[in-house]
Amino acid sequence: MNYLFVVAHPDDESDAAGGTIHKLIKEGHKVAVAIMVSQAAARRDLSDTLSIDEEEAMKILGVEKVYHADFPNIKMNTVPHLELVQFIESCIDDWKADAIVTHHPTDTNNDHVMTSYAAQAACRLFQRREGVPGLKLFMYMETPSSTEWSLDSSSNRFTPNHFVEIGKDGVEVKIKALEAYKGVMRPYPHPRSVEAYEGLAAYRGCQAGLKYAEAFEIVFNRG
Repeated sequence: MNYLFVVAHPDDESDAAGGTIHKLIKEGHKVAVAIMVSQAAARRDLSDTLSIDEEEAMKILGVEKVYHADFPNIKMNTVPHLELVQFIESCIDDWKADAIVTHHPTDTNNDHVMTSYAAQAACRLFQRREGVPGLKLFMYMETPSSTEWSLDSSSNRFTPNHFVEIGKDGVEVKIKALEAYKGVMRPYPHPRSVEAYEGLAAYRGCQAGLKYAEAFEIVFNRG
């Protein structure tokens, strides 16, 4: 299967699904990452070497194909929705994607929300363009420090129904990829700390009888 992980910022791919991405590639699947906000200019402790950091993180995970857009950081809500959708559609078309994995639409980070809405619209590309096959799988992922901080009680929050066993080695790869991004990791008890990632993976694993896992919410799965 060809998987396309559509994320708002550099590091979101590792933060939410680094272990799963690494596992999918090891199993022979093809994985690409589409990044909506390549510069993340509003980030605290922004790295002067962000593009180099990203390249190193992708190498650790095994990702060879990365698509970049340059939408404004924490201002994606100011960009016409169609522009966001069309960028993702171009990635789907080029990658011949079978599966899309993206942020949950109730994440507290607004860029995540805009990315999720745009990915939802883009997943219907097959209805608008002749010759484009329909996606087989669409999933939301869990992004620590955003998904669990959701404040919108009027919407359905992240409810995992799919768990990928990544093992302790998968957690270690995930953390190593995140550490490639300078200034991203934080001391415990921040959600982006070594202890928090290990604890979350252990907890998600226990929910499904697995040894360390990452959680996802399947929207549709056509096999």
